[in-house]
Amino acid sequence: MADIAKGEEFEKKAEKKINGWAVFGSKYEDAAEFYEKAANSYKIAKAWDKAAAVYLKLAGCHLKLDSKHEAASAYVDAANSYKKISSKDAISCFDQAVNQFMEIGRFNMAARYCKDIGELYEVEQDFEKSIVYFERAADLFQSEEVSTSANQCKQKVAQFSAQLEQYPRAIEIYEEVAKQSLNNNLLKYSVKGYLLNAGLCHLCKVDVVAITNALERYEEMDPTFSGTREYKFLADLAASVDEEDVQRFTDVVKEFDSMTRLDAWKTTLLLRVKEKLKAKEMDDDEDLT
Repeated sequence: MADIAKGEEFEKKAEKKINGWAVFGSKYEDAAEFYEKAANSYKIAKAWDKAAAVYLKLAGCHLKLDSKHEAASAYVDAANSYKKISSKDAISCFDQAVNQFMEIGRFNMAARYCKDIGELYEVEQDFEKSIVYFERAADLFQSEEVSTSANQCKQKVAQFSAQLEQYPRAIEIYEEVAKQSLNNNLLKYSVKGYLLNAGLCHLCKVDVVAITNALERYEEMDPTFSGTREYKFLADLAASVDEEDVQRFTDVVKEFDSMTRLDAWKTTLLLRVKEKLKAKEMDDDEDLT
């Protein structure tokens, strides 16, 4: 409580400066100093709503002083405080920070906070909005030649696109990231994982010709791929889909999972394929009766 009282005292001093006359210096500079102290006191007290509100006032002071970088930093501090209590308000503050960083050409910083917004929307399970911000972050990181971060954001776009059943978009991204990674000694070992993800998205369309053609292209892209467990997994899955054999499909998945644990995303996609196979099987049974 002592820290909250201290914060309120600093906040009052800041308001007094803004509402008063400044003979020397700037009243906004003086007010900003008090707002900073007020926000710190509120943070110590874990009064996140009060801290965030003061950081917004601090951003306003910096904008009056035409200090856009400092304003952007204050918006980030407000967002980080709001993250504790309200994703919606945190997103709004990060958005304002991004706008300020864009105006002064700090694209790397803008990308970083677009990524943060994407992650907040991911937590909220709003994948469409998450895609928008991860895509924007990827473009900004790419413009600054921060390829690793750009690829991480692109993979998020692919992941959520597949979850929204936008498979062609997801396939395009995974294949693009795989191609880029082939010539990088640190990243080339990840290629089989990207191609596996792209292959699973192909399978979700339950189009055997498409997955067979994709596997041929992946062999050409990376001659080592055909010797991997991931390649065998995709080929066996494609065969079971071609035969419309639900049991074989299940066995192939179980065998792979026993050696390489399938994550929730892959499991979701595989379940979709299995459900489509079951539906086909039922249609075929009905046709026979």
